[in-house]
Amino acid sequence: MSNKTMAILAYVTIIGWVVAYLQYKKSADRNPLVNYHLGQSLGLIILSFILGIALSVVVSLVPTLYFLSLIVSVATLVFLLLGIVAANNEVSKPLPLIGKLFEGKFNFAS
Repeated sequence: MSNKTMAILAYVTIIGWVVAYLQYKKSADRNPLVNYHLGQSLGLIILSFILGIALSVVVSLVPTLYFLSLIVSVATLVFLLLGIVAANNEVSKPLPLIGKLFEGKFNFAS
């Protein structure tokens, strides 16, 4: 699997992330591009899980705030698509608004 494919696959669900991570660990040359996108996508996955849990609690208390979960779901999808575009262009560019939070937090090169 090519480095570009691994970087793109990291953004396609948690299963795609695990497959990309395992392929990255197996590869002899560990490309920094794949490492970067693995970190960005893992950060986005963790953030979306945390927000999903928090919003489900809020919505169970105040059902009229259901639109907030729709907004977070659409925003997560947009961030995933922007990550896929950056990985496809082979650019180590952080996700807008939230990408700087994850830079340097995860290192998969070791």
